[in-house]
Amino acid sequence: MGAGVLWMAKWALSIVAIAAGTWVIGFLVAKLWVVILPVALATVVATVLWPPVRWLIAHRLPPAAAALTAVVGFLGVLSGVIALIVPSVVDQAPELADKASTGINQVRDWLQGPPLRIREEQLDSAVDSIISRLQSSSEQIATGVFSGVSTATSMLVTASLVLVLTFFFLKDGARFLPWIHDVVGPRGGTHLEEVLRRVWVVLGGFIRTQALVSLIDAVLIGAGLVILGVPLALVLAVITFLGGFVPMVGAFVAGALAVLVALVGNGFVTALIVLGVIVAVQQLEGNVLQPVLQSRSMKLHAAIVLLAVIAGGSLYGIVGAFLAVPVVAMAAVVLRYIGEQVDAATTAPPKQPDRPAPPGTIEPHETAEPQE
Repeated sequence: MGAGVLWMAKWALSIVAIAAGTWVIGFLVAKLWVVILPVALATVVATVLWPPVRWLIAHRLPPAAAALTAVVGFLGVLSGVIALIVPSVVDQAPELADKASTGINQVRDWLQGPPLRIREEQLDSAVDSIISRLQSSSEQIATGVFSGVSTATSMLVTASLVLVLTFFFLKDGARFLPWIHDVVGPRGGTHLEEVLRRVWVVLGGFIRTQALVSLIDAVLIGAGLVILGVPLALVLAVITFLGGFVPMVGAFVAGALAVLVALVGNGFVTALIVLGVIVAVQQLEGNVLQPVLQSRSMKLHAAIVLLAVIAGGSLYGIVGAFLAVPVVAMAAVVLRYIGEQVDAATTAPPKQPDRPAPPGTIEPHETAEPQE
């Protein structure tokens, strides 16, 4: 019993030490979020822009010029998308608001009639609670996008810092691994260099594949919305593309928003058709695109992905939900590498097969007979 109690006490102290270390790491991340957020976002953008930069460098363009070209091109595409969707929002938002008011009144009349016959006081209370909940949610979303960023650091400054860091990552990223190998030393540097190389491959593959899958979803769903004449179709397509980077949760939210806009703008039948289109596209993504395009090196269960998104969103808002899966994927790479090293150190080398001794050789268990 004494040995058992000591064993339990040792493991309890180990768990408490791990929990304390995790809390300290979380505390430091919260305090340094102003620095960590731009670095994390710049790393994600760099993984997307690295293939064209590598191609430009291979065609004898200087690294600085190649990185600058990629960053400027990224800004051009981003500006073009914003310029494309803003006019549609400005033109169609008032009409959509009027239709929303009409739709709400129709829903109110239907709820007050048979068979529900809900009283007007109950409807007013429910509407007020929904409005207050939406207002609080919008405030949380607005503050959660860059939660932890001080008031002195605006979104514009953070975005500019992300672009500058992305340029330097693309320009000097190839020198990072040799530099860290020299700093850490030959023994530890070899392991760290291999882990970082694997992390970069997994992160880049995940981001680029997720971008391709999200683009296909956005094009298919956006085409369906345009054909059906749903208001703000381009805006909803862009939201679908961005929502694809938050697995499971993002697709659900973007699809629900598209159905809601179709219901308000075009009626129940169009909303039902939009729902069918979204379900079909999501089935195509889940059963065809993801298994074919998504790298199998992640090897993350769907439950782990969902829990990571929920935890990241609750801790750091929308950005936390966006970065949760890449962080978990990188942690899985580190754990797999540690497991490989443990297996290599604890597994006995295979036994070599016995080779026949050369003629005239005396085996250790034999004794030479005297010659007569």
